[in-house]
Amino acid sequence: MKILSGPLSMFGAKVEIAAHEKGLDFALVMVPFDQLRGYEPKHPDVLRINPKRQVPVLIDADLEIFDSTQIFEYLEDLKPDPALWPADPRARARARQLEHCADEIYFPHVVRLMNLEETPDDPAAETARAEAAKFYRRMEQTLGDQAFLAGTYSYADIGFYMAQLFGERKGAPMTGETPNLLAWRERMSARPAVRKVAGAMAAYLASIGRPMPDFMRALG
Repeated sequence: MKILSGPLSMFGAKVEIAAHEKGLDFALVMVPFDQLRGYEPKHPDVLRINPKRQVPVLIDADLEIFDSTQIFEYLEDLKPDPALWPADPRARARARQLEHCADEIYFPHVVRLMNLEETPDDPAAETARAEAAKFYRRMEQTLGDQAFLAGTYSYADIGFYMAQLFGERKGAPMTGETPNLLAWRERMSARPAVRKVAGAMAAYLASIGRPMPDFMRALG
């Protein structure tokens, strides 16, 4: 099995964490990244397999697939134990919805902030931060007194952890307004698979002189 990811790919990191949690043996291919050109020129396997021209891409013998959520589903079918979706159908549906929301509801606000780093007082940046804060409050209610977002540890936790990591980096931090969520992040950061992947990202950021939040710095 081969996973193509990138040193600053939120979606690639999700897949790496899941594969480590499953205890799968895989080769990690970090596609070239340059601070000025980004991921250009694209890796030829990424171009060949993913019409969106993005990582992550998974190659397993004659199977070639892309999209972090689709890869999650394959990993779960490939190795059901340890399970990363809840066993109960309703809980599983909730977990899938949470993973989707992290990608499609929350993360677009972070993407907007990526384009406004030089102008944090721009009204669009203020709106993005406000929407991120609203999402954190929603996740605080969802989490409640549970250890993990869907009750048991799942892909929902992996997805939101990596998404909020980028949110924190780009100016939308979680605060004392969501104490349960902050405690959840500490639990997540303590997991060996999470620490391995997010710690490597922290080391990369340090190597290129980029700032990072305190919780990331502690992963090294």
